[in-house]
Amino acid sequence: MHFTPNSAREQFPALAQWYNERPVVFLDGPGGSQVPQTVLEAMTHYLGRYNSNLGGHYFSSQHTVSLMVKARRAAAELLNAENGDQVVFGANMTSLTFQLSRAISRDWQPDDEILVTALDHYSNVSSWQQAADDKGAIVKQVQVDERHCTLDYEHFESLLTTKTKLVAVTYASNTTGSITDIRRIVAAAKKVGAQVYVDAVHFAPHALIDVQSLGCDYLVCSAYKFFGPHLGIAYIAPQHLQSLEPYKVEPATNIGPGRFETGTQSFESLAGLIAAIDYLAQWGEGKGTREKLISSATVIAQHEEQISRYFLDRLSRLDYMTLYGTSEADHQLRTPTFALRSDVHSPEWMAKVLGEQNICVWNGHFYALGLVKQLGIEELGGVLRVGFMHYNTLAEVDTFFDALESMH
Repeated sequence: MHFTPNSAREQFPALAQWYNERPVVFLDGPGGSQVPQTVLEAMTHYLGRYNSNLGGHYFSSQHTVSLMVKARRAAAELLNAENGDQVVFGANMTSLTFQLSRAISRDWQPDDEILVTALDHYSNVSSWQQAADDKGAIVKQVQVDERHCTLDYEHFESLLTTKTKLVAVTYASNTTGSITDIRRIVAAAKKVGAQVYVDAVHFAPHALIDVQSLGCDYLVCSAYKFFGPHLGIAYIAPQHLQSLEPYKVEPATNIGPGRFETGTQSFESLAGLIAAIDYLAQWGEGKGTREKLISSATVIAQHEEQISRYFLDRLSRLDYMTLYGTSEADHQLRTPTFALRSDVHSPEWMAKVLGEQNICVWNGHFYALGLVKQLGIEELGGVLRVGFMHYNTLAEVDTFFDALESMH
């Protein structure tokens, strides 16, 4: 199918709705995307016919086993993992990270060093701080380059030593949209024998992930950010899959990814995940799912870069607005997510006024505490965050700015 914003929008029931006799404009994608009809149907179909658990000698349980295998394969295609056994599921990225941090930190010693960053959502900071506290390890935080709200790579490299055990870093900022050079991070970390844990939650809806090319040890994302249900996904590199010792129930499997999956999984969410990946692949061409995803990601990136360029052009005319992040539209440098402050109104006030017009945006710190603290805006209410997805249009950019300008 040929991609256009309208051909995408037709598949999302939420985008066609009116509320209080007004159309709705969802510019809150970084907080969670809307969901296509196929994902809703896949989840309902599973729950209505096959709701069961794993390991039974009957049809619905066997269907659930097959569903789990298919979901792992689909996630492996999305991430370019070697196979589905390297994919672990959980409630969400935060829960998975706290859980995995306990297994990863088992052999940490006092005076080992862990690097986190001020650019990250604190799900990828607090989890490591607390694990380090338990072991007496030292946590160091990489600063942000305030000019473009990107990672300060020179500061990162100055902190990296032979004592560094792990680097926890975001692939893209959920606040400013800034994209991190993960390959540079991994290459430097490998020189000192450190592992790399990548938060790809914000990156995943906007560009295709390739864990084999990145060379990272772990990568996590959340399906509800890329048009699926609330479901956490973790990639674990093959060399760690059996060597890590997870905290788990004693009789639970000790083989493969299941050893990391505590309790009964949300099987309906796995059905939704498969449908979400199929949705993303429909815009591409090729023989298999991965080829289609690569092709699809290219056309999506072109549209999102067009939105970014148009947004930044309109923003440049407003001298009372400040952008935190790069003013470049290049999709290799940023996602179409923008952090703004006004000289006149607070982020909260603007978000409320926009919300009354069904223009859905967020305000605050977005759990990126290191970022807002370094920028000195934590006590000032953080920023107004405006985030676009591939289903957004240039007309919606105009709707946002027309409303914003009417406030001043």
